[in-house]
Amino acid sequence: MSSWFEGPLAAFDTETTGIDVEHDRIVSAALVVQRGAGSLPEVRRWLVSPGIPVPRAATEIHGLTDTHLQQHGRWPAPVMDEVARALAEQTARGTPVVVMNAPFDLTLLDRELKRHRNATLATYLSLRSLSVLDPRVLDKHLDRYRKGRRTLTDLCAHYGVELTGAHDAAADAMAALEVVRAVGRRYASRVEKLTPSELHARQTAWYAAQARGLQAWFALNGSDEVCDPAWPLRPDLPAAA
Repeated sequence: MSSWFEGPLAAFDTETTGIDVEHDRIVSAALVVQRGAGSLPEVRRWLVSPGIPVPRAATEIHGLTDTHLQQHGRWPAPVMDEVARALAEQTARGTPVVVMNAPFDLTLLDRELKRHRNATLATYLSLRSLSVLDPRVLDKHLDRYRKGRRTLTDLCAHYGVELTGAHDAAADAMAALEVVRAVGRRYASRVEKLTPSELHARQTAWYAAQARGLQAWFALNGSDEVCDPAWPLRPDLPAAA
């Protein structure tokens, strides 16, 4: 029986109006499914007219303008439903889902579902059976003393994964999937005997430890930035009194 990193994997990615998961919106999303290493991927794409202006800074990153999204994007409500159902289908099949920086993309999707569907991500997914593989968390734990940044572009360069068309949701999802396969192969002696669900559980602890370390670094350097230790989904903000 082949190792999990050679078997079926799915990968999810979004492009957005910004980096605030509570207020920014999804403008495009993609789900890539690969039935095995080297097999032809199945790709689903969604383009969204978010209902708010797209900041110029965001457009400069992903290239999606207000005009393009208004002409070619769909209303958010049906798109978010389709995206969540597509993820749920993979979860039901037991397919691990690769999400680079999962607390961002999954939390943003959760907030969009609440905004447009009066639902949560947990409404669609059995979060108990969800197996997320986050290449950044895996790499940072398995090679914790390596210096330098760990963006998707950096990880692709480090693991020899081709990234063509960065900041396109489908391209980024496919690259993240291949990075996870490369991480698994490089550190097979440490991870191949773990199931994806076991890795999911361990990443929860690894990410929390990584967040605490980053928080300590910020404090040491006089920054008041807060690092949320929750993974792969951030909890709701407390309701205003």
